Amino acid sequence: MPSKESTANGRNVSPELVVGKWFTTDELAGMLNVDPSTLRRWRSARPPQGPPFVPVSDRVTLYSTHDVEHWLRSRRVVPGQAA
Repeated sequence: MPSKESTANGRNVSPELVVGKWFTTDELAGMLNVDPSTLRRWRSARPPQGPPFVPVSDRVTLYSTHDVEHWLRSRRVVPGQAA
């Protein structure tokens, strides 16, 4: 039976990691209705803020659908249930 993880360049890579949808900074900014500079500011804050991200290179940062959805759900406020 094949392993659920494959090795690429000596690192384990989960199939779920590469199969899902990924967004660029500009794409995610459009979806969240914020300026791309807001996402860049969140990333450079110490500690980093905003949704988890993957810095692919100096110019490319990606955000996974799964991480963004989880981050949004964690910030959800239900009126009447907020403490």
